[in-house]
Amino acid sequence: MTSASEVLPIMFGVDPVEPANAALAWAADEAARCGAPLQLINAVLPVTHRVRGVEETAHHKALRQLGDEALDKAIVRAHERQSGLEVTTFITEADPAQALVRHSAHARLVVLGSRRLGRLAEVLNAASTAVPVSAHAACPVVVVPEAERDVEEPPYLVVGVDGSRSADAALEHALEAAALRGASVRAVWVWQRPLLGFLDEQAALESCHRQLHEATAGRSRAYRDVSLSHAVLPGHPVEVLAEAAEHALAVVVGRRGREGFTGMRLGSVPHGLLHRAVCPVVTVPPPADEGL
Repeated sequence: MTSASEVLPIMFGVDPVEPANAALAWAADEAARCGAPLQLINAVLPVTHRVRGVEETAHHKALRQLGDEALDKAIVRAHERQSGLEVTTFITEADPAQALVRHSAHARLVVLGSRRLGRLAEVLNAASTAVPVSAHAACPVVVVPEAERDVEEPPYLVVGVDGSRSADAALEHALEAAALRGASVRAVWVWQRPLLGFLDEQAALESCHRQLHEATAGRSRAYRDVSLSHAVLPGHPVEVLAEAAEHALAVVVGRRGREGFTGMRLGSVPHGLLHRAVCPVVTVPPPADEGL
């Protein structure tokens, strides 16, 4: 159990096959910014069979060695990025996604690199972690793409708001992150035109604007130093949020918005953004009392 005085670490998932330098830089900067330690974790898939009593295959030994080397390199890179950073390492035999989810209960944030796997490859690849960890982690998860891009100045974060409690948690995270970075927040409510039925479009947009202001009013008062703007934009939520955040520090969304159904772990919007957005995607879990 974590004591009230203990500072939770920023946890970074080390991929020994494809090093995620941009994600490691994000994790190191975030740890330094929060005054938290950086925990590097590498999970090696366990041996699934034994050959004539041999405890470990040559392939498995090579994977462990590769993991050890990747951790050593990550420590060096983290200290090059933030020289005074406290860095700890952890290596375990487990499915990588399961290990990260398990340890997320004792982390402030999980940071992962993006391998940009297609949806089919994501399902078939045992090393894919972005979607399962974003869906199940006990803390917020940020997935950082490797591709370079331009970040607009002054910096801002985009947060998707839809009136759900999950989106409320995302807004809280976005405001806190912006306060730490001296950035602003752009709260976006996406309106989708119904496929059937008569609709007064102007009235619908006005209703969305009212709901957006109501959803942000209480929390924005707690972050008076953070500039918060509002926008109601028509279209598909994934496409709209990805475009709005193209030059943002990150896009922040709740794990399951209003479109999610009971028992759904990861909504279609965060799932889609993990494949579509060019900026880091932060997925925030719902309040603990929602039971997901």
